[in-house]
Order: sequence, then structure tokens, then C-alpha cells
Amino acid sequence: MTASVLPRSKLAQYLDLIRWSRPAGWLVLLWPTLSALWLAAGGFPGWHLLIVFVAGTILMRSAGCCINDVADREFDRHVKRTAQRPVTTGEVGVREALALGAVLALAAFALVLTTNATAIALSFPALAIALVYPFAKRHVSMPQAVLGVAFSFGIPMAYAAVQGQVPPEAWLLLLGNGFWVLAYDTEYAMVDRDDDLKIGMKTSAITLGRWDVAAVMGFYVVYLAVWLAVSAARAPSPILYAAFALAAAQAAWHYTLIRDRTREGCFVAFSQNHWLGATVFAGIALSLAVAG
Repeated sequence: MTASVLPRSKLAQYLDLIRWSRPAGWLVLLWPTLSALWLAAGGFPGWHLLIVFVAGTILMRSAGCCINDVADREFDRHVKRTAQRPVTTGEVGVREALALGAVLALAAFALVLTTNATAIALSFPALAIALVYPFAKRHVSMPQAVLGVAFSFGIPMAYAAVQGQVPPEAWLLLLGNGFWVLAYDTEYAMVDRDDDLKIGMKTSAITLGRWDVAAVMGFYVVYLAVWLAVSAARAPSPILYAAFALAAAQAAWHYTLIRDRTREGCFVAFSQNHWLGATVFAGIALSLAVAG
């Protein structure tokens, strides 16, 4: 007699929905946000802001997963990597997923309310861009650029929370970070290219075509150059330059993973990007500590 498979608990379904077992998704959001916090504060920003931005990043990424999976539920069933997502399979209902997303977003907003008026004001366009992104994939040839703005908005919010204003360097860092998002999310899109072509989804991997690998490497170069220029102006040190050299070496390793455009290699490259972001953050934080 075959043993019956027990249904998963509601908690297990929700944790799957928000990708709790795959922290790489929120880590690539967290590292540039923390880097901006340290640069804005000239060092450790204090426990209050650290807790607000770490918890807020995790909450908003989780809310974004709920919204994205509802918007893409009809497409996801045709993509190998996403066919078993709980909203797509019907394990979690649409209203249920939206309600969970709303609760998570409100919790993140409650954290922002403990900062200042400038940061609170910026949270509204940040939310709007996050809501728009899932639908950009139907109409924009490079939706990863929209994601780049959404995933980088923690940077001006970090400056606002620390300084009560958003100086030009924050927007420059946002621009530079957008190129990093283009790099790693194009790697992600390369995993699903065959499936996305069949269902008519628009992605950077499809738009770039045979130039995808070269473009990804170019995106890495722009990202690292912008962030190094801003960071070196604030806290130049051998530690900073060594960290960025190590980050560049990681980007070069990614080339070896994606050059043959295999699903496995492209997914590994995407999933390991959080280490690159962590390296940049470590370089910035340690340089500021030495300078201070």
C-alpha cells in the first residue's frame, strides 16, 4: 500500500511563497542598502536604522514575491523553474497571497514610520515601482531595468533616514546598482529563455540575444566602477581596493559560468551574486572603520 502524502501546513506554504529557503533573493537587496547606510553615516549607522533596514528589506522582498507570483501565475505554469510555486499550483489562493503581501508591506511601512519624513515620503514611490515591475515583463523589452530601480530604492531611503535628505551621490549609487541588478537578473533570465520565448514573456536575455554574455559583463563593470568611485571619494584605503578587486574576480568567475549559456551555469551565477554584494559591503564598512 502506497503511503499517502500529507498536505503541507499553511506556514510551510507561506514560507515557500516568500522564498524563505532561498535567502539569495533578499541578500542582493540587503547588501547595497547596508552599503548606502554606512556611506551615508560615515560608518556604523546605529542599531535602530540597522534593524529597520534589515527587517524592512526582508519584509518587502517577501511582499514582492507574493505580488509577483499572483501576477505571473498563468505564465509560471509553463516555465520549468516556476511551475510548482504555491499560487501557480493553487495551493495558496490569489486573495490569500495578496493579503499576505499586504500584511508584510504594512509591517515594513511601520518600520519606516520610525525614521523621518523624507524616508517615509520615499517609501511610496518605492512601493509603486515594486507593484509595477511584475507587469513590466509584458510590455518592456528590458524589464530588468525596472527591477533595477525597484531593487535599488533602499539606497536613497538609507541616505534619507540618516541625513534627512538624498544627496546626488545616493542617486549615482542607485544608478550604479541598477547595472548590477541588470547583470544578475539577466543571468536569471538566461535560465528561463527557452520557456519565456514560448509564452511571449519579455526579458533582457531575449532582447540582448547573442550579446547577452557581453552585456552582463559590461553591466558588472559599470556597477563596480560607479560604486568604487563613490566609495573611494569617501574612504579610500587598500582594503577598499582589495575588496573591489575580489568583487571583480567574482564577476570574472561568473563569465566562466554563463559563457556556454547552460541553465545550470546561469542559475549558479545568479544565485552566487549575494557574495559579490557582501564583498563590496565589507570593503566599504572596513574602509570607513579604518578612516574613522
